[in-house]
Amino acid sequence: MTFDSMWSSIEPIGREASTGGYRRYAWTGADATLREWFAAEAAARGLGLVTDRAGNQWAWWGDPDAAVAVGRPGVVIGSHLDSVPDGGAFDGPLGVVSALAVVDVLKARGLEPSRPVAVVNFVDEEGARFGIACAGSRMITGKLEAGKALGLRDVDGVTMAEAMAAAGHAVEHVGPDIETLRRIGTFVELHVEQGRALIDLGRPVAVGSVIRPHGRWRVDLAGEANHAGTTLLEDRHDPMLDLATTVLAAREAAAGHGCVATVGKVRLEPNGVNAIPSRVTAWLDARGPGETAVRAVVAAAVRQSGAVAVEESWTPETVFDIPLAQRLSTLLDDAPMLATGAGHDAGVLAMAGLSTAMLFVRNPTGISHSPAEFAEREGCHRGVEALAAVTEDLAR
Repeated sequence: MTFDSMWSSIEPIGREASTGGYRRYAWTGADATLREWFAAEAAARGLGLVTDRAGNQWAWWGDPDAAVAVGRPGVVIGSHLDSVPDGGAFDGPLGVVSALAVVDVLKARGLEPSRPVAVVNFVDEEGARFGIACAGSRMITGKLEAGKALGLRDVDGVTMAEAMAAAGHAVEHVGPDIETLRRIGTFVELHVEQGRALIDLGRPVAVGSVIRPHGRWRVDLAGEANHAGTTLLEDRHDPMLDLATTVLAAREAAAGHGCVATVGKVRLEPNGVNAIPSRVTAWLDARGPGETAVRAVVAAAVRQSGAVAVEESWTPETVFDIPLAQRLSTLLDDAPMLATGAGHDAGVLAMAGLSTAMLFVRNPTGISHSPAEFAEREGCHRGVEALAAVTEDLAR
C-alpha cells in the first residue's frame, strides 16, 4: 500500500534521537523538508500545487476554479504535518499521508470525480513555535488578524514574519484568503484518535460530532529575585509558590466543573538554579463541556494568587455539519460519533461557515502529544479505506 511507503519516507524527518519525539515546528528546516516532500508527492500524482496567502499547501486533482464557476466547489481532505514539542508521529501526518493514499486508491479504481479533490497540508496547526494553534487556517479565514500573526515571536525572539520570509514565503500577502475558501465545498479531516474510546467500542473509525470549547491563557506572576542560599524563607517573595497554587487550584476547579486544565509551559526569570525567580510566566490550557465551566476554572485558578489571566486564544464550541456527519456515519457502517476536546483546522473552517467533518482512527492507548502516540498499521489502512469511501461519495 502506498500509505506504508509514504509513512516510512517521512518518519525520520524532525525526529529527536534523545526522546523519540518530533519537533516539526512551523517555518523551520524540518518544516521545509516536509513541505518539499508534500510538493513532490503532489507532483508524482499529477496534482496541481497551490500555496495560499498563509502558506497552506493545496494539491488539486481537477480544476477548482472551473468547479466554482458551475457551483460545484471541491472536496478537500488532509490535515497538517507540524508537531508539538516532542510530539508523536500520527497527530497531523496521519491525515495528510492518508489523504494522498486516497488519491491513489481512487485513481486505481478509475474514478473520474465530478467535483475536484484536493489534499491540504495546513501550516502551523499546533502553534508550537508562535503560541497560537491552527494559525494557518485562522489566517485565511480571518480569525487571526494578519498583523497580530506576523508579530508573534518564538522563544528566540524571531517573529512569524521573519520566519516566513526566511522560508521564502511572501509575508505581504498574509491575510484572509477568499479565493482559497470559495474552492472548498466540503472538508473532511482524518485524524488519529486523541483519547481512548474506539478500542473500548471495538470500532476502527469514528465520525466527529463536536469540538468542545477551549482556550489558552497567559498568567504572569511577579516576585523578587534573591539568593537561594542566603534568603530566609520568611523573607522570600517566590512566584513559584504562586505558580504551584495556581496549578493546584486549576486542577481542583477542573474536577469540579467537568473540565480539564493544564499548565504545560512555564518561563522563569532569571531562570537560575541558585536564584529565587523575579518573575514566572505560565500558560494555562483549559477545556470543557461549556464556556461557563471553562471560564470558571480559569477564574478559580488565579483567584488565590491574585494574578491576571490574559486570554491568548479562545475557541467556542464547534459543531460539525451534522447532516454530513450522519451521512458519513451511515456510509461507514454506522460508525460511532465522537466529541473531542482537541482543536483542529476542521473546526476553524466550520466556524467560518464551511461544511466540515472529521474521521478518527483508533488509538489503542489513547496517548497523544507524546512519542508514545500510536495507531496500528491495520487501523491506519482502515482509515484510508474509510476516507476513500467518503471522498468517492462526496466527489460524485
